Amino acid sequence: MKKISREFIEKLPKTDLHVHLDGSLRIKTILELAQKNKITLPADNEVDLQKIICCDENCSSLDEYLKGFAVTLSVLQTKDALIRVAYELAEDAAKENIRYMEVRYSPILHTQNGLKLTVISDAVLKGLKKAERKFNIKTNVIICGIRNMKPETSLKLAELAVAYKNKGVIGFDLAGAEYNHPAKEHKEAFYLALNNNVNITVHAGEAYGPKSIHEALHYCSTHRIGHGTRLIEDGDLLNYVNDHRIPLEICIKSNLHTKSVKRIADHPVHFYLDYGLRVTLNTDNRLISSTTLTDEFLLATKNFKLDYTEIKNIIINGFKSAFLPYREKVELLHNALAEMDEIEKNELNDKVIIEEII
Repeated sequence: MKKISREFIEKLPKTDLHVHLDGSLRIKTILELAQKNKITLPADNEVDLQKIICCDENCSSLDEYLKGFAVTLSVLQTKDALIRVAYELAEDAAKENIRYMEVRYSPILHTQNGLKLTVISDAVLKGLKKAERKFNIKTNVIICGIRNMKPETSLKLAELAVAYKNKGVIGFDLAGAEYNHPAKEHKEAFYLALNNNVNITVHAGEAYGPKSIHEALHYCSTHRIGHGTRLIEDGDLLNYVNDHRIPLEICIKSNLHTKSVKRIADHPVHFYLDYGLRVTLNTDNRLISSTTLTDEFLLATKNFKLDYTEIKNIIINGFKSAFLPYREKVELLHNALAEMDEIEKNELNDKVIIEEII
């Protein structure tokens, strides 16, 4: 087979189911928004600002990783800014052939200057829909509650998710500092979302162990697990997740930055794949982690020696795990499979294709 290159992975149709709006801005956009709105940044040029916001392998924890959001959020307090960054995120994703993306964010973090939650929600949806009209990408929104805020705040955000269901909001999540902030304290918000048939995903098993995943499953009734890096520490729970086909939203590079793993080589994603778990690959925060979805696939390919069959299966898992109505999901998956068939014909030799399909 032709060597799996960046160009090859970039051509493949993909999904990004775990990407944060406020962690995925362009550096240039931050500078321009700051200038427009007279906001003081810790640096006034792209190189220095990137050093401050973006993480590397020396980042020591999730709490340290989250510090860069203070900068990004400072410029995301106007309607126009939210429209712009939502549009640009979808544009950037479309450039690497992401066909479907679920953008998550917490509207409460954009109220510093008095914006109403409805205005914030409408702005993000407007930016994404504008991008959909121009680029070959479909998008939806996941609204996040915040672990380290009061449960009443999460309930308010769940109410927002319910109100915007079928208007572009596809799910409800719980994000933020995981350690010492158990998901079960926010269970009222999840009850409301579930009673209104809203899809659920929860950040769990990133900065805290399997107990966090257990709470996400059995207190919050989550349909997907955000990260799940430490699921490997509990074999019984791992088998439960596998048997119930609960997707894992794996974000390799950010897991290194938050020290969910000490080295890329320590990441359990390859074991998860070998064992048959429904693994998806995602970016988490394109800016904070200086990554793209193509980068995430390359990291997995190079570090865990994935072949094309494994890459293709991960992509299929992404489409299968989307929070979409069944018929829409099937159509997207069929289109992606047809697109991959064409790429296979052009990029791979016939012998390899036959072996992999068998």
